[in-house]
Amino acid sequence: MEHIIEMKGISKVYKTGDEDTVALQDVDLTVTRGEFLAIMGPSGSGKSTLMHTIGLLDRPTAGQYLLEGRDVSRLNDSSLARLRNQKIGFVFQQFNLLPRTTVLGNVLLPTIYGRLKNSRSRAFEVIEEVGLSDRVNHTSNQLSGGQMQRVAIARALIMNPDIILADEPTGNLDSKRSLEIIDLFKKINSRGATVIIITHEEHIARNANRTIRLLDGKIVANAERIA
Repeated sequence: MEHIIEMKGISKVYKTGDEDTVALQDVDLTVTRGEFLAIMGPSGSGKSTLMHTIGLLDRPTAGQYLLEGRDVSRLNDSSLARLRNQKIGFVFQQFNLLPRTTVLGNVLLPTIYGRLKNSRSRAFEVIEEVGLSDRVNHTSNQLSGGQMQRVAIARALIMNPDIILADEPTGNLDSKRSLEIIDLFKKINSRGATVIIITHEEHIARNANRTIRLLDGKIVANAERIA
Protein backbone atom coordinates (compact mmCIF):
# COMPACT_ATOMS: atom_id res chain seq x y z
CA MET A 1 0.00 0.00 0.00
CA GLU A 2 1.20 3.46 -0.89
CA HIS A 3 1.93 5.89 1.92
CA ILE A 4 0.77 9.40 1.07
CA ILE A 5 2.11 10.78 4.38
CA GLU A 6 5.25 9.64 6.20
CA MET A 7 6.40 11.43 9.34
CA LYS A 8 9.50 10.39 11.26
CA GLY A 9 10.61 11.92 14.54
CA ILE A 10 8.47 15.04 14.14
CA SER A 11 8.79 17.54 16.98
CA LYS A 12 7.48 21.08 17.31
CA VAL A 13 8.64 23.56 19.92
CA TYR A 14 7.18 27.05 20.25
CA LYS A 15 9.33 29.69 21.90
CA THR A 16 7.63 32.28 24.09
CA GLY A 17 10.22 34.62 25.51
CA ASP A 18 12.62 32.44 27.47
CA GLU A 19 10.21 29.52 27.68
CA ASP A 20 9.84 26.57 25.30
CA THR A 21 6.45 24.95 24.76
CA VAL A 22 6.69 21.45 23.34
CA ALA A 23 3.65 20.80 21.13
CA LEU A 24 4.82 17.60 19.42
CA GLN A 25 7.44 15.10 20.63
CA ASP A 26 9.10 12.61 18.30
CA VAL A 27 5.93 11.72 16.38
CA ASP A 28 6.08 8.87 13.85
CA LEU A 29 3.03 8.63 11.60
CA THR A 30 2.26 7.03 8.25
CA VAL A 31 -1.02 7.45 6.41
CA THR A 32 -2.00 5.22 3.49
CA ARG A 33 -3.48 6.79 0.38
CA GLY A 34 -7.27 6.58 0.59
CA GLU A 35 -7.35 6.11 4.36
CA PHE A 36 -9.93 7.73 6.68
CA LEU A 37 -8.02 8.69 9.83
CA ALA A 38 -9.32 10.26 13.04
CA ILE A 39 -7.06 12.16 15.46
CA MET A 40 -8.24 12.42 19.07
CA GLY A 41 -6.85 13.81 22.30
CA PRO A 42 -7.59 16.31 25.06
CA SER A 43 -7.13 20.05 24.67
CA GLY A 44 -3.43 20.90 24.46
CA SER A 45 -2.42 17.39 23.34
CA GLY A 46 -0.98 18.58 20.03
CA LYS A 47 -3.86 17.67 17.69
CA SER A 48 -4.05 21.03 15.94
CA THR A 49 -0.26 21.33 15.70
CA LEU A 50 -0.11 17.92 14.05
CA MET A 51 -2.90 18.92 11.67
CA HIS A 52 -1.13 22.17 10.80
CA THR A 53 2.11 20.27 10.19
CA ILE A 54 0.40 17.72 7.95
CA GLY A 55 -1.31 20.57 6.11
CA LEU A 56 1.96 22.47 5.51
CA LEU A 57 0.71 25.42 7.56
CA ASP A 58 3.52 24.99 10.10
CA ARG A 59 7.05 23.64 9.88
CA PRO A 60 8.31 21.08 12.40
CA THR A 61 11.26 21.97 14.62
CA ALA A 62 12.79 18.53 14.00
CA GLY A 63 12.08 15.37 12.04
CA GLN A 64 11.27 14.43 8.46
CA TYR A 65 7.95 14.81 6.63
CA LEU A 66 7.46 13.12 3.27
CA LEU A 67 4.32 14.03 1.32
CA GLU A 68 3.85 11.60 -1.56
CA GLY A 69 7.52 10.72 -1.13
CA ARG A 70 8.67 14.34 -1.33
CA ASP A 71 10.65 15.83 1.54
CA VAL A 72 8.69 19.01 2.18
CA SER A 73 11.24 20.35 4.69
CA ARG A 74 13.43 21.29 1.74
CA LEU A 75 10.77 23.53 0.16
CA ASN A 76 10.60 27.32 0.52
CA ASP A 77 7.42 29.07 1.64
CA SER A 78 6.10 29.78 -1.87
CA SER A 79 6.64 26.16 -2.93
CA LEU A 80 4.88 24.96 0.23
CA ALA A 81 1.93 27.27 -0.47
CA ARG A 82 1.66 26.01 -4.04
CA LEU A 83 1.85 22.36 -2.93
CA ARG A 84 -0.71 22.98 -0.18
CA ASN A 85 -3.15 24.55 -2.64
CA GLN A 86 -2.77 21.65 -5.09
CA LYS A 87 -2.78 18.70 -2.71
CA ILE A 88 -4.70 19.61 0.46
CA GLY A 89 -8.22 20.82 1.18
CA PHE A 90 -9.08 22.27 4.61
CA VAL A 91 -12.34 22.23 6.56
CA PHE A 92 -12.56 24.14 9.85
CA GLN A 93 -14.98 24.13 12.78
CA GLN A 94 -15.79 27.82 12.29
CA PHE A 95 -16.42 27.35 8.53
CA ASN A 96 -14.22 30.39 7.62
CA LEU A 97 -16.60 31.64 4.93
CA LEU A 98 -16.97 35.19 3.66
CA PRO A 99 -20.40 36.16 5.08
CA ARG A 100 -21.58 38.46 2.27
CA THR A 101 -20.21 36.29 -0.53
CA THR A 102 -22.38 33.76 -2.34
CA VAL A 103 -21.98 30.01 -2.04
CA LEU A 104 -20.43 30.01 -5.52
CA GLY A 105 -18.02 32.83 -4.64
CA ASN A 106 -16.86 31.11 -1.45
CA VAL A 107 -16.30 27.80 -3.24
CA LEU A 108 -14.27 29.52 -5.96
CA LEU A 109 -11.87 31.20 -3.49
CA PRO A 110 -9.05 28.58 -3.74
CA THR A 111 -8.97 29.02 -7.53
CA ILE A 112 -7.77 32.61 -7.04
CA TYR A 113 -4.47 31.22 -5.72
CA GLY A 114 -4.24 28.09 -7.86
CA ARG A 115 -4.82 27.49 -11.53
CA LEU A 116 -7.84 25.37 -12.35
CA LYS A 117 -9.31 24.89 -15.81
CA ASN A 118 -13.08 25.29 -16.05
CA SER A 119 -13.21 26.45 -12.44
CA ARG A 120 -16.87 27.56 -12.55
CA SER A 121 -18.09 24.23 -13.91
CA ARG A 122 -16.01 22.44 -11.28
CA ALA A 123 -17.53 24.70 -8.60
CA PHE A 124 -21.07 23.82 -9.69
CA GLU A 125 -20.05 20.14 -9.65
CA VAL A 126 -18.82 20.17 -6.05
CA ILE A 127 -21.74 22.33 -4.91
CA GLU A 128 -24.07 19.69 -6.33
CA GLU A 129 -22.00 16.97 -4.65
CA VAL A 130 -22.62 18.53 -1.22
CA GLY A 131 -26.32 19.02 -1.96
CA LEU A 132 -26.50 22.79 -2.27
CA SER A 133 -27.35 23.38 -5.92
CA ASP A 134 -30.49 25.26 -4.85
CA ARG A 135 -28.42 27.63 -2.66
CA VAL A 136 -25.68 28.55 -5.13
CA ASN A 137 -26.56 32.26 -5.19
CA HIS A 138 -27.32 32.59 -1.47
CA THR A 139 -24.78 34.42 0.65
CA SER A 140 -23.26 32.37 3.46
CA ASN A 141 -24.96 34.48 6.15
CA GLN A 142 -28.29 33.21 4.77
CA LEU A 143 -27.38 29.59 5.45
CA SER A 144 -27.73 27.25 8.42
CA GLY A 145 -24.67 25.87 10.22
CA GLY A 146 -24.93 22.54 8.43
CA GLN A 147 -25.23 24.27 5.06
CA MET A 148 -22.22 26.48 5.79
CA GLN A 149 -20.14 23.42 6.61
CA ARG A 150 -21.22 21.89 3.29
CA VAL A 151 -20.00 25.03 1.52
CA ALA A 152 -16.68 24.71 3.35
CA ILE A 153 -16.40 21.08 2.21
CA ALA A 154 -17.19 22.05 -1.39
CA ARG A 155 -14.49 24.73 -1.20
CA ALA A 156 -12.04 22.11 0.09
CA LEU A 157 -12.90 19.83 -2.83
CA ILE A 158 -12.71 22.28 -5.71
CA MET A 159 -8.99 21.83 -6.45
CA ASN A 160 -9.35 18.02 -6.49
CA PRO A 161 -7.00 17.57 -3.51
CA ASP A 162 -5.53 14.21 -2.56
CA ILE A 163 -5.98 14.97 1.15
CA ILE A 164 -8.87 16.52 3.09
CA LEU A 165 -8.00 17.84 6.56
CA ALA A 166 -10.94 18.64 8.83
CA ASP A 167 -10.48 20.25 12.26
CA GLU A 168 -13.52 19.52 14.47
CA PRO A 169 -15.85 19.70 11.43
CA THR A 170 -18.93 18.77 13.48
CA GLY A 171 -18.09 20.83 16.56
CA ASN A 172 -20.73 23.51 15.89
CA LEU A 173 -23.45 21.17 14.60
CA ASP A 174 -26.27 19.20 16.21
CA SER A 175 -26.19 15.41 16.11
CA LYS A 176 -28.32 15.06 12.97
CA ARG A 177 -26.25 17.56 10.98
CA SER A 178 -23.04 16.01 12.32
CA LEU A 179 -23.97 12.60 10.94
CA GLU A 180 -24.86 14.16 7.58
CA ILE A 181 -21.43 15.82 7.41
CA ILE A 182 -19.63 12.59 8.37
CA ASP A 183 -21.60 10.69 5.71
CA LEU A 184 -20.37 13.29 3.22
CA PHE A 185 -16.75 12.74 4.31
CA LYS A 186 -17.26 8.98 3.95
CA LYS A 187 -18.55 9.47 0.41
CA ILE A 188 -15.55 11.67 -0.43
CA ASN A 189 -13.24 9.04 1.05
CA SER A 190 -14.91 6.26 -0.94
CA ARG A 191 -13.95 8.12 -4.12
CA GLY A 192 -10.28 7.90 -3.25
CA ALA A 193 -9.45 11.00 -1.19
CA THR A 194 -7.46 10.60 2.02
CA VAL A 195 -9.55 12.09 4.84
CA ILE A 196 -8.07 13.12 8.21
CA ILE A 197 -10.32 14.58 10.89
CA ILE A 198 -9.65 15.98 14.35
CA THR A 199 -12.51 15.25 16.70
CA HIS A 200 -13.20 14.98 20.42
CA GLU A 201 -16.33 12.90 19.79
CA GLU A 202 -15.96 9.13 20.03
CA HIS A 203 -19.02 8.41 17.84
CA ILE A 204 -17.52 10.57 15.08
CA ALA A 205 -14.11 8.87 15.31
CA ARG A 206 -15.75 5.45 15.00
CA ASN A 207 -16.52 6.25 11.36
CA ALA A 208 -12.80 6.35 10.51
CA ASN A 209 -10.72 3.35 9.46
CA ARG A 210 -8.15 4.16 12.16
CA THR A 211 -7.91 6.40 15.19
CA ILE A 212 -4.76 7.78 16.77
CA ARG A 213 -4.74 9.43 20.18
CA LEU A 214 -2.38 12.17 21.28
CA LEU A 215 -1.34 13.10 24.80
CA ASP A 216 1.28 15.73 25.64
CA GLY A 217 2.45 15.86 22.05
CA LYS A 218 2.96 12.09 21.70
CA ILE A 219 0.95 9.38 19.96
CA VAL A 220 -0.18 7.12 22.79
CA ALA A 221 -2.64 4.91 20.88
CA ASN A 222 -3.02 3.82 17.27
CA ALA A 223 -5.94 1.50 16.55
CA GLU A 224 -7.74 0.34 13.43
CA ARG A 225 -11.50 0.01 13.47
CA ILE A 226 -12.78 -3.52 13.96
CA ALA A 227 -15.47 -4.18 11.36
